[in-house]
Amino acid sequence: VQLVESGGGLVQAAASLILSCAASGSIQSVSAMLWYRQAPGKRRELVAGITFGGSTNYADSVKGRFTISRDNAENTVYLQMNSLKPEDTAVYYCNVRVVRPIPPREVWGQGTLVTVSS
Repeated sequence: VQLVESGGGLVQAAASLILSCAASGSIQSVSAMLWYRQAPGKRRELVAGITFGGSTNYADSVKGRFTISRDNAENTVYLQMNSLKPEDTAVYYCNVRVVRPIPPREVWGQGTLVTVSS
């Protein structure tokens, strides 16, 4: 299974970006799809997650600004990021929980850099 992320870049504060992560390969069933981020010198943190059924959860720091969505037919997850702040600067990673084929496993993307200037 491979994950291909896209959409990162350099933007000014208050701008918007949308990240995408497409899973391909031997996939029969995917459960949760998530976005994490890691800022320089900090630990990786969960940004948002979405279940197969569409239930979502967000880090408090991004609630109201970021929206996670997914296309189950295409095994793709998106992260719409609005009102970006300099503190959102980080490498963003997608994480996909593959249920089948067994054994279940989680797969990480390569990361995409988001830089927000003030």
